[in-house]
Amino acid sequence: MKKIILTSLFASSICFPAFAAERVSGQVQDHYKTVYNTVEVVDRQCEIVDVPVYGTRQTERQGGSGGNALLGMILGGAIGKGLTGDDKGAAAGAIMGGVIGADKGSKPKTEQYIKGYRSEQSCSDVVTYVNKPNKVYSHSTVRFTSDGKWYKLDFVR
Repeated sequence: MKKIILTSLFASSICFPAFAAERVSGQVQDHYKTVYNTVEVVDRQCEIVDVPVYGTRQTERQGGSGGNALLGMILGGAIGKGLTGDDKGAAAGAIMGGVIGADKGSKPKTEQYIKGYRSEQSCSDVVTYVNKPNKVYSHSTVRFTSDGKWYKLDFVR
């Protein structure tokens, strides 16, 4: 591109008789500018974390089998009386409720608890944005002298 412009300057000086005795010299300079592009950067970050380890255990009997039997008898009697409408049904319901309540109170219960911890690696992707500079062409300038006078022309190629 530079050669084309300089060649055309020289050719124009040869073609026009008014400039035939004149010497033309010049130079072309390209100009660049910095453009910033936003770029996504993904960074994998890991850390060691403690993770609970669970276990199950049986608890002691509550010792409340008598209380559970009494509650079962009361509820069973009320339900038996309500279903049959007489005292014999209430008595049968009370007996059944007492047996069920005593049985539930005598069984050990199980519960879950944390028996320890184990170390485990936990990773996640962290996204950040970075402005990355990029040098791009802006324009060109041709400077030349004619008849002892300097001229400057800006253009985009």
